[in-house]
Amino acid sequence: MKKLMIGNEAVARGLYEAGCEIVSSYPGTPSTEITEYAAGYEDMYCEWAPNEKVAAEVAFGASLRGKRSACAMKHVGLNVAADPLFTLSYTGVTGGMVVCVADDPSMHSSQNEQDSRHYAIAAKVPMLEPADSAECLEFSKQAFELSEKFDTPVLLRMCTRIAHSQSLVETGERKQVEVKDYVKNSQKYIMVPAFAKQKHPVVEKRMEELTRFAESCGFNRVEMGDTKLGIITSGTCYQYVKEVFGDSVSVLKLGLINPLPVKLIEDFAQKVDRLVVIEELDDVIETHCKKIGLQVEGKSLFSKIGEFSQHIIAEAFGITRNCAIGCDEAIPMRPPVMCAGCPHRGMFYVLSKNKITVLGDIGCYTLGSQMPLNALDSTLCMGASVSGIHGFNKAGGQECEENTVCVIGDSTFIHSGITGLVNIAYNASNSTVIILDNSITGMTGHQQNPTTGYNLKGDPASKIDLETLCRAIGIKRVTVVDPYNLQECEKVIKEELATKEPSVIISRRPCVLLRHVKPKPALAVNRDKCKSCKRCMGIGCPAISMKDKKAHIDVTLCVGCEVCQQLCPFDAIERGVEN
Repeated sequence: MKKLMIGNEAVARGLYEAGCEIVSSYPGTPSTEITEYAAGYEDMYCEWAPNEKVAAEVAFGASLRGKRSACAMKHVGLNVAADPLFTLSYTGVTGGMVVCVADDPSMHSSQNEQDSRHYAIAAKVPMLEPADSAECLEFSKQAFELSEKFDTPVLLRMCTRIAHSQSLVETGERKQVEVKDYVKNSQKYIMVPAFAKQKHPVVEKRMEELTRFAESCGFNRVEMGDTKLGIITSGTCYQYVKEVFGDSVSVLKLGLINPLPVKLIEDFAQKVDRLVVIEELDDVIETHCKKIGLQVEGKSLFSKIGEFSQHIIAEAFGITRNCAIGCDEAIPMRPPVMCAGCPHRGMFYVLSKNKITVLGDIGCYTLGSQMPLNALDSTLCMGASVSGIHGFNKAGGQECEENTVCVIGDSTFIHSGITGLVNIAYNASNSTVIILDNSITGMTGHQQNPTTGYNLKGDPASKIDLETLCRAIGIKRVTVVDPYNLQECEKVIKEELATKEPSVIISRRPCVLLRHVKPKPALAVNRDKCKSCKRCMGIGCPAISMKDKKAHIDVTLCVGCEVCQQLCPFDAIERGVEN
């Protein structure tokens, strides 16, 4: 059957058709939908793990037992999963194991722009990179064959454009894969130094074998056109090249991007007058070409920063024709903002009002850094706020302790904030940690997590009690507040900052976009009472604006949270129709 699929859906279909049995992941844009679509197949067990390291280790365990397994994550998630990945390269697999990683060039939803190809090179594992949805399906299927043939985990590299763009795929039947028997094998799977030393030469030999495989495998192909220009490319860039040049130039499309072939590239280079590498982010392919002695252009024409496009490639070659239809007029900027009624807004307003230093974390609450709240001082990586405040306060002493908090979401706290809180309790810094508990994983589209009480499929699951967990770690002062109650939030924050011991404040209110959250009737502005003081504008709610020099509330956005009402000194915000 032929069907339009986004790349992530096609990967999930490929996992299914390959006979994959276990999928464990942590949500992260642009990889999230791989696991969400995979969960729609009853023949695969799918789960959200607390973090990417756990997900990779779950997939390893399933592989160890002889079943095909997979995990999915975004590029920064691979940092978290790197620990098991590097040693998995040594142990190899029993059942095939595929690690799907989605890069985010131009950082549409990420804190850095790293290139995951470096992980494949450093860990010495093969990496495939599909260029459309059809290849997403096919490459994810063949990745298992590659994994079992060469006794290695395989990385499948996606990127934002391939993950979220649609193209036609042809689906097939699910393969019935015989489950391999579990056989105890200490030398293969116990990586103490004596055994690991024996495995490193095996890894190097495997890379040599994979390089020979890359010379003629179906993942790499040559498309000969005019030989005046030869382009070596992969992934999204292949699509841009085809849109700009069509079949008018010669192209070497690489699908197996680690290890890279040698003879195939040399032969291609000999057939063309000018050789150019087009690749997003770092010069991985270009460096390989220069290493084998070829004269090649690449980053002298293209940037290491951001996504490419048809226009960027056309301009690099002096081509002026339009490659795509664009808007005639500039589109106004529409920066992301916290939703109207977001439970985090009230907490950030209080922190900003009191000029408190705030170490932030990764999630939709990172938007608290924007004007007019301007509430955050740092955002590094998942869990860093909790670890960071300990170091900040140890370095700054009492002056910092009395005016510094960190904020972290409930899902992020489970992901990698717990160990930071253990460190605060164990090494005794007077740090105040605020857990922004909105009862869901908000930033990536409302995935369940261990604090929500439901699993990936929405079935009831054990629910972590954050208060009990924090106390078990050694935090004696744990307080729950409602972020819609500004007075309560301010009172508790001041109390905890004045206390000479570690403390946790749990700011608890569900995300307003959750289905079961019923908004209150919208608020309205009494124009006769409004003095145009703009205090209500200070919370940055998208439902509030100035209209004819008076405050105005958009009833289509307002959820009646009453936070703005608490700011108005003239009682001009009422529940009812605007006069």
